[in-house]
Amino acid sequence: MRSATTDLPDVSVVMPVLDEEAHLRDSVRQVLDQDYDGALEVVLALGPSADRTHEVAAELTRSDPRVRTVDNPSGRTPDGLNAAIAATRGEVVARVDAHAEIPRDYLSTAVRVLQETGADNVGGVMDAQGRTPFERAVAVAMKSPLGVGGSRFHVGGAAGEVDTVYLGVFRRAALESVGGYDPHFARAQDWEMNHRLRGAGGRVWFTPELVVTYRPRSSAARLFDQYLNYGRWRRVVARRHPGTANARYLAAPAMVAASTAAAVIGVRWRPALVVPLGYLGAVVAGGWYISAGEPARVRARVPVVLATMHWSWGIGFLTSPASLARAGERP
Repeated sequence: MRSATTDLPDVSVVMPVLDEEAHLRDSVRQVLDQDYDGALEVVLALGPSADRTHEVAAELTRSDPRVRTVDNPSGRTPDGLNAAIAATRGEVVARVDAHAEIPRDYLSTAVRVLQETGADNVGGVMDAQGRTPFERAVAVAMKSPLGVGGSRFHVGGAAGEVDTVYLGVFRRAALESVGGYDPHFARAQDWEMNHRLRGAGGRVWFTPELVVTYRPRSSAARLFDQYLNYGRWRRVVARRHPGTANARYLAAPAMVAASTAAAVIGVRWRPALVVPLGYLGAVVAGGWYISAGEPARVRARVPVVLATMHWSWGIGFLTSPASLARAGERP
Protein backbone atom coordinates (compact mmCIF):
# COMPACT_ATOMS: atom_id res chain seq x y z
CA MET A 1 0.00 0.00 0.00
CA ARG A 2 1.00 3.61 -0.55
CA SER A 3 -0.01 6.75 1.27
CA ALA A 4 -2.87 8.68 -0.29
CA THR A 5 -1.02 11.99 0.21
CA THR A 6 2.51 11.02 -0.86
CA ASP A 7 4.17 8.62 -3.26
CA LEU A 8 5.95 6.95 -0.36
CA PRO A 9 5.14 3.34 0.59
CA ASP A 10 3.29 2.63 3.83
CA VAL A 11 5.71 1.35 6.48
CA SER A 12 4.82 -1.23 9.11
CA VAL A 13 7.16 -1.47 12.09
CA VAL A 14 7.12 -4.83 13.87
CA MET A 15 8.51 -5.24 17.37
CA PRO A 16 8.75 -8.49 19.38
CA VAL A 17 8.36 -7.58 23.06
CA LEU A 18 9.15 -9.55 26.21
CA ASP A 19 9.92 -8.03 29.63
CA GLU A 20 10.60 -4.58 28.18
CA GLU A 21 8.78 -2.38 30.69
CA ALA A 22 11.87 -0.20 31.11
CA HIS A 23 12.44 0.44 27.41
CA LEU A 24 9.20 -0.08 25.49
CA ARG A 25 7.72 3.40 25.87
CA ASP A 26 10.88 5.14 24.64
CA SER A 27 11.40 2.66 21.80
CA VAL A 28 7.88 3.11 20.45
CA ARG A 29 8.10 6.88 20.84
CA GLN A 30 11.25 6.90 18.72
CA VAL A 31 9.34 5.09 15.98
CA LEU A 32 6.31 7.39 16.15
CA ASP A 33 8.55 10.48 16.07
CA GLN A 34 10.22 9.47 12.79
CA ASP A 35 10.47 12.15 10.09
CA TYR A 36 8.98 9.75 7.54
CA ASP A 37 6.29 11.45 5.45
CA GLY A 38 4.43 8.29 4.45
CA ALA A 39 1.88 6.34 6.48
CA LEU A 40 3.28 4.51 9.51
CA GLU A 41 1.98 1.82 11.86
CA VAL A 42 3.55 -0.10 14.77
CA VAL A 43 2.58 -3.63 15.77
CA LEU A 44 3.87 -4.99 19.08
CA ALA A 45 4.00 -8.78 19.48
CA LEU A 46 3.54 -9.25 23.22
CA GLY A 47 5.09 -12.28 24.87
CA PRO A 48 4.26 -13.52 28.40
CA SER A 49 6.18 -10.82 30.26
CA ALA A 50 6.74 -10.94 34.01
CA ASP A 51 6.87 -7.15 34.40
CA ARG A 52 4.45 -4.33 33.42
CA THR A 53 5.14 -4.58 29.70
CA HIS A 54 1.49 -5.32 28.87
CA GLU A 55 0.28 -2.29 30.85
CA VAL A 56 2.77 -0.04 29.06
CA ALA A 57 1.69 -1.46 25.67
CA ALA A 58 -1.96 -0.80 26.54
CA GLU A 59 -1.15 2.83 27.36
CA LEU A 60 0.62 3.20 24.03
CA THR A 61 -2.31 1.83 22.03
CA ARG A 62 -4.71 4.17 23.81
CA SER A 63 -2.53 7.21 23.20
CA ASP A 64 -1.88 6.66 19.47
CA PRO A 65 -4.09 4.78 16.95
CA ARG A 66 -1.02 3.88 14.92
CA VAL A 67 0.04 1.42 17.63
CA ARG A 68 -1.55 -2.04 17.82
CA THR A 69 -0.71 -5.28 19.61
CA VAL A 70 -0.87 -9.00 18.83
CA ASP A 71 -0.33 -11.94 21.15
CA ASN A 72 2.86 -14.00 21.07
CA PRO A 73 2.12 -16.81 23.59
CA SER A 74 5.48 -18.56 23.11
CA GLY A 75 7.48 -15.40 23.75
CA ARG A 76 9.95 -16.51 21.08
CA THR A 77 11.34 -13.88 18.71
CA PRO A 78 10.55 -15.54 15.34
CA ASP A 79 6.99 -16.34 16.44
CA GLY A 80 6.48 -12.73 17.51
CA LEU A 81 7.92 -11.35 14.29
CA ASN A 82 5.73 -13.56 12.12
CA ALA A 83 2.60 -12.75 14.15
CA ALA A 84 3.27 -9.03 13.91
CA ILE A 85 4.02 -9.16 10.17
CA ALA A 86 0.77 -11.06 9.54
CA ALA A 87 -1.14 -8.26 11.27
CA THR A 88 0.40 -5.46 9.18
CA ARG A 89 -0.39 -4.10 5.74
CA GLY A 90 2.55 -1.86 4.78
CA GLU A 91 4.48 -2.32 1.54
CA VAL A 92 7.66 -1.98 3.63
CA VAL A 93 8.20 -3.89 6.88
CA ALA A 94 10.80 -2.69 9.39
CA ARG A 95 11.98 -4.76 12.32
CA VAL A 96 12.82 -2.74 15.42
CA ASP A 97 13.76 -4.25 18.79
CA ALA A 98 12.19 -2.88 21.95
CA HIS A 99 15.59 -1.99 23.43
CA ALA A 100 17.04 -0.49 20.24
CA GLU A 101 17.49 3.25 19.82
CA ILE A 102 16.91 4.45 16.26
CA PRO A 103 17.63 7.95 14.89
CA ARG A 104 14.77 10.15 13.70
CA ASP A 105 15.58 9.64 10.01
CA TYR A 106 15.94 5.86 10.24
CA LEU A 107 12.84 4.92 8.24
CA SER A 108 13.10 7.71 5.67
CA THR A 109 16.73 6.78 5.00
CA ALA A 110 15.96 3.06 4.79
CA VAL A 111 13.09 3.55 2.33
CA ARG A 112 15.23 5.85 0.19
CA VAL A 113 18.03 3.28 0.06
CA LEU A 114 15.54 0.51 -0.80
CA GLN A 115 14.30 2.60 -3.71
CA GLU A 116 17.76 3.68 -4.88
CA THR A 117 19.37 0.23 -4.77
CA GLY A 118 16.46 -2.05 -5.60
CA ALA A 119 17.45 -4.17 -2.61
CA ASP A 120 14.98 -6.38 -0.74
CA ASN A 121 16.37 -5.78 2.75
CA VAL A 122 18.37 -2.82 4.03
CA GLY A 123 20.22 -2.46 7.33
CA GLY A 124 23.03 -0.49 8.89
CA VAL A 125 25.44 -0.29 11.78
CA MET A 126 24.76 -1.96 15.13
CA ASP A 127 26.43 0.79 17.16
CA ALA A 128 27.23 -0.73 20.55
CA GLN A 129 27.31 1.95 23.26
CA GLY A 130 27.96 1.08 26.89
CA ARG A 131 27.45 3.08 30.05
CA THR A 132 29.34 1.11 32.72
CA PRO A 133 33.03 0.16 32.33
CA PHE A 134 32.08 -3.44 31.54
CA GLU A 135 29.45 -2.42 28.98
CA ARG A 136 31.94 -0.05 27.36
CA ALA A 137 34.47 -2.88 27.16
CA VAL A 138 31.86 -5.05 25.43
CA ALA A 139 31.14 -2.21 22.99
CA VAL A 140 34.84 -1.97 22.13
CA ALA A 141 35.01 -5.72 21.47
CA MET A 142 31.81 -5.75 19.40
CA LYS A 143 33.17 -3.06 17.08
CA SER A 144 36.42 -4.90 16.39
CA PRO A 145 37.14 -7.82 14.02
CA LEU A 146 39.10 -9.29 16.93
CA GLY A 147 35.85 -9.65 18.84
CA VAL A 148 33.15 -10.52 16.32
CA GLY A 149 34.82 -10.87 12.95
CA GLY A 150 34.47 -8.52 10.00
CA SER A 151 30.69 -8.19 9.53
CA ARG A 152 30.03 -4.69 8.29
CA PHE A 153 27.03 -4.19 10.55
CA HIS A 154 29.45 -4.55 13.50
CA VAL A 155 32.62 -2.83 12.29
CA GLY A 156 31.27 -0.52 9.57
CA GLY A 157 32.40 -0.19 5.99
CA ALA A 158 31.26 0.81 2.54
CA ALA A 159 27.70 0.38 1.32
CA GLY A 160 27.01 -2.78 -0.66
CA GLU A 161 25.54 -6.27 -0.74
CA VAL A 162 26.16 -8.45 2.33
CA ASP A 163 25.09 -11.78 3.81
CA THR A 164 22.98 -10.25 6.57
CA VAL A 165 22.23 -6.98 8.35
CA TYR A 166 21.15 -5.85 11.80
CA LEU A 167 17.35 -5.70 12.23
CA GLY A 168 16.34 -4.97 8.62
CA VAL A 169 13.86 -2.94 6.58
CA PHE A 170 12.23 -5.21 3.98
CA ARG A 171 10.06 -5.13 0.93
CA ARG A 172 7.01 -7.04 2.08
CA ALA A 173 6.80 -8.98 -1.19
CA ALA A 174 10.32 -10.34 -0.74
CA LEU A 175 9.74 -11.21 2.91
CA GLU A 176 6.54 -13.06 2.13
CA SER A 177 8.10 -14.86 -0.86
CA VAL A 178 10.44 -16.78 1.49
CA GLY A 179 7.79 -17.43 4.14
CA GLY A 180 9.06 -14.90 6.67
CA TYR A 181 11.14 -16.02 9.64
CA ASP A 182 11.65 -19.72 10.30
CA PRO A 183 9.95 -20.30 13.69
CA HIS A 184 12.46 -23.03 14.49
CA PHE A 185 15.33 -20.57 15.02
CA ALA A 186 15.18 -19.14 18.53
CA ARG A 187 18.46 -17.38 17.67
CA ALA A 188 20.14 -16.53 14.35
CA GLN A 189 16.72 -16.12 12.70
CA ASP A 190 17.91 -12.96 10.89
CA TRP A 191 20.93 -14.66 9.33
CA GLU A 192 18.93 -17.74 8.37
CA MET A 193 16.10 -15.76 6.79
CA ASN A 194 18.51 -13.53 4.86
CA HIS A 195 20.28 -16.66 3.61
CA ARG A 196 16.99 -17.93 2.16
CA LEU A 197 16.22 -14.47 0.77
CA ARG A 198 19.54 -14.34 -1.08
CA GLY A 199 19.09 -17.93 -2.25
CA ALA A 200 15.82 -16.87 -3.88
CA GLY A 201 17.59 -14.11 -5.80
CA GLY A 202 16.99 -11.30 -3.32
CA ARG A 203 19.53 -8.64 -2.34
CA VAL A 204 20.53 -7.73 1.21
CA TRP A 205 22.11 -4.28 1.40
CA PHE A 206 24.27 -2.64 4.06
CA THR A 207 24.47 1.13 4.32
CA PRO A 208 26.54 3.07 6.90
CA GLU A 209 23.88 5.79 6.75
CA LEU A 210 21.72 3.74 9.13
CA VAL A 211 23.05 3.67 12.68
CA VAL A 212 21.15 1.97 15.51
CA THR A 213 22.32 2.29 19.11
CA TYR A 214 22.69 -1.09 20.82
CA ARG A 215 23.11 -1.53 24.58
CA PRO A 216 25.50 -4.40 25.45
CA ARG A 217 25.04 -6.98 28.19
CA SER A 218 25.86 -5.67 31.66
CA SER A 219 27.80 -8.62 33.13
CA ALA A 220 30.18 -11.39 32.12
CA ALA A 221 27.57 -14.03 32.96
CA ARG A 222 24.95 -12.45 30.69
CA LEU A 223 27.52 -11.95 27.94
CA PHE A 224 28.60 -15.60 28.20
CA ASP A 225 24.99 -16.78 27.94
CA GLN A 226 24.36 -14.51 24.94
CA TYR A 227 27.34 -15.75 22.94
CA LEU A 228 26.87 -19.35 24.03
CA ASN A 229 23.46 -19.24 22.35
CA TYR A 230 24.86 -17.43 19.32
CA GLY A 231 27.38 -20.23 18.81
CA ARG A 232 24.83 -22.95 19.49
CA TRP A 233 22.33 -21.62 16.96
CA ARG A 234 24.95 -20.75 14.37
CA ARG A 235 25.78 -24.48 14.38
CA VAL A 236 22.09 -25.18 13.76
CA VAL A 237 22.22 -22.87 10.72
CA ALA A 238 25.32 -24.71 9.47
CA ARG A 239 23.55 -28.05 9.79
CA ARG A 240 20.40 -26.78 8.10
CA HIS A 241 22.33 -25.00 5.34
CA PRO A 242 25.55 -26.95 4.66
CA GLY A 243 28.47 -24.89 3.40
CA THR A 244 27.56 -21.69 5.25
CA ALA A 245 30.08 -22.08 8.10
CA ASN A 246 33.06 -20.05 6.88
CA ALA A 247 36.45 -19.52 8.54
CA ARG A 248 35.17 -16.62 10.65
CA TYR A 249 32.53 -18.81 12.29
CA LEU A 250 34.91 -21.73 12.79
CA ALA A 251 37.73 -19.68 14.38
CA ALA A 252 36.30 -19.70 17.92
CA PRO A 253 35.43 -23.43 18.09
CA ALA A 254 38.84 -24.26 16.60
CA MET A 255 40.53 -22.14 19.27
CA VAL A 256 38.52 -23.79 22.06
CA ALA A 257 39.32 -27.28 20.82
CA ALA A 258 43.03 -26.55 20.26
CA SER A 259 43.54 -24.71 23.57
CA THR A 260 41.73 -27.38 25.57
CA ALA A 261 43.62 -30.24 23.94
CA ALA A 262 46.96 -28.44 24.36
CA ALA A 263 46.25 -27.72 28.03
CA VAL A 264 45.52 -31.41 28.67
CA ILE A 265 48.63 -32.50 26.80
CA GLY A 266 50.62 -29.83 28.60
CA VAL A 267 50.13 -31.59 31.93
CA ARG A 268 52.74 -34.15 30.75
CA TRP A 269 54.44 -32.31 27.90
CA ARG A 270 55.00 -28.67 28.85
CA PRO A 271 55.77 -27.32 25.34
CA ALA A 272 52.11 -27.85 24.41
CA LEU A 273 51.17 -25.06 26.82
CA VAL A 274 52.45 -22.57 24.27
CA VAL A 275 49.01 -22.81 22.58
CA PRO A 276 46.78 -21.64 25.47
CA LEU A 277 49.45 -19.23 26.72
CA GLY A 278 49.83 -17.83 23.22
CA TYR A 279 46.08 -17.27 23.03
CA LEU A 280 46.13 -15.55 26.42
CA GLY A 281 48.93 -13.25 25.33
CA ALA A 282 47.18 -12.44 22.05
CA VAL A 283 43.91 -11.58 23.82
CA VAL A 284 45.65 -9.31 26.33
CA ALA A 285 47.72 -7.54 23.68
CA GLY A 286 44.83 -7.33 21.22
CA GLY A 287 42.42 -6.08 23.85
CA TRP A 288 44.85 -3.39 24.94
CA TYR A 289 45.38 -2.34 21.31
CA ILE A 290 41.73 -2.06 20.25
CA SER A 291 40.78 -0.15 23.40
CA ALA A 292 43.29 2.67 22.90
CA GLY A 293 41.75 5.93 24.07
CA GLU A 294 39.47 4.30 26.64
CA PRO A 295 39.97 4.79 30.41
CA ALA A 296 42.19 2.23 32.16
CA ARG A 297 39.23 0.62 33.95
CA VAL A 298 37.63 -0.07 30.56
CA ARG A 299 40.84 -1.27 28.90
CA ALA A 300 41.49 -3.69 31.75
CA ARG A 301 38.15 -5.40 31.07
CA VAL A 302 38.46 -5.74 27.27
CA PRO A 303 40.66 -8.90 27.33
CA VAL A 304 38.16 -10.55 29.71
CA VAL A 305 35.31 -9.59 27.39
CA LEU A 306 37.13 -10.92 24.32
CA ALA A 307 37.90 -14.23 26.00
CA THR A 308 34.29 -14.53 27.21
CA MET A 309 32.93 -13.93 23.72
CA HIS A 310 35.40 -16.33 22.04
CA TRP A 311 35.04 -19.18 24.52
CA SER A 312 31.27 -19.01 24.92
CA TRP A 313 30.71 -18.89 21.14
CA GLY A 314 33.16 -21.74 20.61
CA ILE A 315 31.71 -23.91 23.37
CA GLY A 316 28.18 -23.23 22.13
CA PHE A 317 29.11 -24.22 18.58
CA LEU A 318 30.92 -27.40 19.67
CA THR A 319 28.25 -28.56 22.10
CA SER A 320 25.17 -27.63 20.04
CA PRO A 321 23.00 -30.78 20.04
CA ALA A 322 22.14 -32.22 16.66
CA SER A 323 18.49 -32.38 17.75
CA LEU A 324 18.24 -28.58 17.51
CA ALA A 325 18.57 -28.81 13.73
CA ARG A 326 15.47 -30.96 13.34
CA ALA A 327 12.62 -29.09 11.73
CA GLY A 328 9.80 -28.27 14.08
CA GLU A 329 11.68 -29.06 17.29
CA ARG A 330 11.53 -26.32 19.91
CA PRO A 331 14.34 -25.57 22.37
